Amino acid sequence: MEAYEERVPQSADQIEDDTEEEPSFFSQWTLPIVLFLMTVFTTLWAGAYQVYNGPVRGPLNFLLTSPESLWRGIPFAGALLFILTTHELGHYLLSKIHRVPASLPLFIPGPPHFIGTFGAIIRVRGPILSRRALFDIGVAGPLAGFVVAVIVLIVGLSLSTVVDRTATFGLHLGEPLLLQLMSWVVIGPLPPEADVVLHPIGFAAWFGLFVTSLNLLPIGQLDGGHVAYALWGRRQRTMALAFLPILVILGFYGWSGWFLWAFMAGLWGIGHPPVMDPQVPLGRNRTVVGWIAFAVFVVTFAPVPFSFH
Repeated sequence: MEAYEERVPQSADQIEDDTEEEPSFFSQWTLPIVLFLMTVFTTLWAGAYQVYNGPVRGPLNFLLTSPESLWRGIPFAGALLFILTTHELGHYLLSKIHRVPASLPLFIPGPPHFIGTFGAIIRVRGPILSRRALFDIGVAGPLAGFVVAVIVLIVGLSLSTVVDRTATFGLHLGEPLLLQLMSWVVIGPLPPEADVVLHPIGFAAWFGLFVTSLNLLPIGQLDGGHVAYALWGRRQRTMALAFLPILVILGFYGWSGWFLWAFMAGLWGIGHPPVMDPQVPLGRNRTVVGWIAFAVFVVTFAPVPFSFH
């Protein structure tokens, strides 16, 4: 998951006061590097545990008894971090281009039971005054991460295994439209009784697509909220209000995790704070890119991302 806080002054006189002091060396360099190295370890751990077939139960026992197996997590960890890093650097580089002070990507290590990370964020340390800057910074991350995720997905699908559906059990991943299309292109048509067991690289790509769709929800200060506000102004709040009941319904009939997302959306705030130049048009090119981002959301969104069979 990725979101960043945009600090908006109420008047031009407050711009200088709203900009934070120069960050310390620790917050600017030490903290991002330490968090990244920790996330490298936890994603390696998670990736190695995914492919481990030994008798040890639990990731901690696995690490203590088979630490030499961590290298088996390299395909998953490398692919996942490549996608997440590209996403965050998209935000970071566009922040620099628009002269908006921002931190380096801050990765969040997580437990190794699933993927080993909670994603990454960048922290914007000053106000985004321009509607165009808001759009560019918001859309750059998900589109950059999406391009890399598609490339990784092609590689992952080519390494994946086709099995009998009746022989698979446990966690099943949802199939967004893009995954269905790419599976047909790379693997070919599958009979009804067949299923695909994703290679760890393919699973990393799947998660990259999942993160992309979550971030493009047009809610609050998620990437999709930034893009929707830059495109449609105050109508972004109406779009966000329309999505909340959809998430609740999906929570009842699909994945219960949507309840948490609906709650978090209400907690963060569904509306987007205003910018100082709301009347300045984005221009045709940015509008086209905005619709491309909407199409990316459609093809990466899985109504039921997780299920158990």
